[in-house]
Amino acid sequence: MNGARQASLFLDMLVAERGASKNTLDAYRRDLDDYLAYLNEAGARPDAATAATIRGFMASLDERGLKATSAARRLSAVRQFHKFLYVEGYAPADPTAAVSAPKRGRALPKVLSVDQVDRLLQVAHEGVARPEASPAERLRAARMACLLELLYATGLRVSELVSLPSSAAKTRDRFLVVRGKGAKERLVPLTDAARDAARAYLALLEEQGKAVGPWLFPADSETGYLTRQAFARDLKAVAAGAGLRGDKISPHVLRHAFASHLLQNGADLRVVQELLGHSDISTTQIYTHVLDERLKSMVRDLHPLSSGE
Repeated sequence: MNGARQASLFLDMLVAERGASKNTLDAYRRDLDDYLAYLNEAGARPDAATAATIRGFMASLDERGLKATSAARRLSAVRQFHKFLYVEGYAPADPTAAVSAPKRGRALPKVLSVDQVDRLLQVAHEGVARPEASPAERLRAARMACLLELLYATGLRVSELVSLPSSAAKTRDRFLVVRGKGAKERLVPLTDAARDAARAYLALLEEQGKAVGPWLFPADSETGYLTRQAFARDLKAVAAGAGLRGDKISPHVLRHAFASHLLQNGADLRVVQELLGHSDISTTQIYTHVLDERLKSMVRDLHPLSSGE
């Protein structure tokens, strides 16, 4: 069996057993295509690869100038692929066990202040109320206001947000049930502001005679709903209006703001883990710098022997 066929079986397993999304599959496919191309050039096969083969592949990534984070992600895909081949009996051993991941510093997430988020929301809402705005511009502004209010209220992944059903705007509950990675469901909170923005946006859709189908954010795309790229592009325009640099803002940065602001105000790390849909607490621990600052502040302000400086 050739490498391409083995890779195809591995991707089928990701869908069947782990409920991998299209985006996840595309990422694995790109990483494995790169790995298989390297093996082909080296005259090697996946089921006969050795630790030296894997190290050679990693060295080739370094020579091509890949960042440590990108190389580590590619090695992760190769590890899982070889583990699959070994467990399923397609290979006599797993050659990746003895290979270490490239060292990488853990970058702190970019975070917006509460004031900066408020400015973003204000600019988005002002766009809806602009008297000179065309119907299309008003609808686009209402969509952005809805997206921002929902994202900051819930901390959803961007893929989860843009694919929300239209029923999310009609719920009377103070929470949403979201299907995240691996088809796992979780509850996320809904603020009054988020519910009001969603209802206002849906009402504007209906007022302008737009068909309200299955998706809250319908679009002329392959999936039928707004793409992540289109959301990110429109968000840059709102950020400019709020006086924020374009490289400082993205949908994912707002997800970080949701988590960081909760922790700053006393939320438990495991609660934030649940809300973000992280399966492992170690993923959520990128926010421990927020907890460290909070603890320092508590000691400074509350300890009887602290000078308060």
